[in-house]
Amino acid sequence: MGQKGKRRPTPADGSVPVEIPDAEHELVVERAAAIDVCKQSGKVCVRQPGNSGRRFSRVWDVSARTGAITELAEQLVRLRIEKVTVESTSDYWRIWYYLLEDQGLDVQLVNARDVKNVPGRPKTDKLDAVWLAKLTEKGLLRPSFVPPAPIRRLRDYTRLREDLTRERSRYWQRLEKLLEDAAIKVSAVASALDTVSARDMIEALIAGERDPRRLADLARGRMKTKRSELIAALDGRFDDHHAELARLLVGQIDSLNVQIGALTARIEQLIAAMSESDHDSHDHRGSDAAESQAASQAGTGDQPTVPGPGESAEIGVGTDAATAIEYRRLTVVERLDEITGIGQRTAQTIIAEIGLDMTRFATPEHLVSWAKLCPRSIQSGPISRSGKTGMGNPYLKGALGEAAVAATHTNTFLGERYRRIVKRRGKLKALVAVARSILTIVWQLLSDPTARFHDLGPDYHTSRVANERKVRNHIAQLTAMGFHVTVQPAA
Repeated sequence: MGQKGKRRPTPADGSVPVEIPDAEHELVVERAAAIDVCKQSGKVCVRQPGNSGRRFSRVWDVSARTGAITELAEQLVRLRIEKVTVESTSDYWRIWYYLLEDQGLDVQLVNARDVKNVPGRPKTDKLDAVWLAKLTEKGLLRPSFVPPAPIRRLRDYTRLREDLTRERSRYWQRLEKLLEDAAIKVSAVASALDTVSARDMIEALIAGERDPRRLADLARGRMKTKRSELIAALDGRFDDHHAELARLLVGQIDSLNVQIGALTARIEQLIAAMSESDHDSHDHRGSDAAESQAASQAGTGDQPTVPGPGESAEIGVGTDAATAIEYRRLTVVERLDEITGIGQRTAQTIIAEIGLDMTRFATPEHLVSWAKLCPRSIQSGPISRSGKTGMGNPYLKGALGEAAVAATHTNTFLGERYRRIVKRRGKLKALVAVARSILTIVWQLLSDPTARFHDLGPDYHTSRVANERKVRNHIAQLTAMGFHVTVQPAA
């Protein structure tokens, strides 16, 4: 009697086998290429089948210049290369990735940490390129996230704005140190040196005014009530050389202000252009979905549902025409701005770092893991522990960290989440947890262009989660005593 079919192997301990499907990048590639990147050149390796059926490698050097890389791209196209792997070495990978991508090749960027050579083998550029090509053809490399060209352009503007903002903060600190050297303690009275009153006093000092009473008369608004403190703080040793240095520092600050303002205006233009194209594409799909939803409800007699607290409303499902028009009118920055702790500038930075297409990240957990806002899971036998979160994207983590700090001072769900976690895990881990929650909300809003942020409220855990836990505990206790429990909400 013949065997009808293969039986799945059963582990000796009786546990159920878990099937883990391969990811898209884990497919075997017949014709692959890899590039070990250096500053001046790159070592290129091509793996392809030979006439005898055995695979072989070809390795040669290519200069890191536009013309040479363009010729290489044309050659790889003629060889019918299916995938090209570029190692992310500093910023030297950019010219290779961009030019090969422009020629229509399937290029993937991989972290240098993931492609380390096997210990015990010689370390040469040629062997590194061959090893990288072999890993590529067997689908053993996980590609890094590289946003499309429009997001890359936006990212250049936002990152430069962030760098200039930090540089401006350094100049303010240098100015404060200069005032301290001159025994001017205005920063101890004013909330900051960039206020209108403090700036007028500094300009007067630079212009030659030394009388502390006349300087204190320049105070405005609530600073006028601190006149006696200002007189004492402005009585110092500010001389001509302090005035000359202060003029240089103030000039640098004003120049940076102009540059930051120009970058902000350009960033708003780029995001507005992307939002318009994104709205147009979603409006076309949304109208089709609304028509099908209306036809489905007309056929079944169902009424549209109204979203409850903490749920996001969708166009065509629980929304009227006016609400739908309002959703289409809001830009992506305005929708992210509704999240607790996020302002327009932070929203612009987040969009520039992760893009608008959330199909790159299958779930919010994938995005959180990529941003390194969750600890590593380390398991060995029966022991499981958490590792470090990792470095991640410094610009994204910085923006989310600022948003998390701002959210901790609010009476909202995110603020209460911080206060619940900080008691047992500490401030740093509580801030990371809040930043992770914010990034999860961002993923939900970007995945659904019609979704809106709704705060769950500071009493979410006490009024909902805690009650559900209490109900489960009481039911379990009564069931253990032999009772059959049926829970029905009160009218």
